[in-house]
Amino acid sequence: MLKKINIMNKTLNELGRILQEMYDHAPKKEKVTMIHLFGITYSEDIQKVGIREVIEQAGIYSTYRVELNKAVKLAKYVSPKK
Repeated sequence: MLKKINIMNKTLNELGRILQEMYDHAPKKEKVTMIHLFGITYSEDIQKVGIREVIEQAGIYSTYRVELNKAVKLAKYVSPKK
């Protein structure tokens, strides 16, 4: 299995802003999909600052914490399409 190389190193503020933008601009009925995509893309950075903290910083419903957690765990096995 290939190991992901993380060169991003995003801050909590950056992660919150990115998640909020992805959530706000998600196509109709795809908000959860965008949360999953965000979690897969930024999994290593999210783990450094905390899932709860990212959700709070983004200003989205706290119940989405479960979805972000799933995505972070999935990141070991999948990667976004280019």
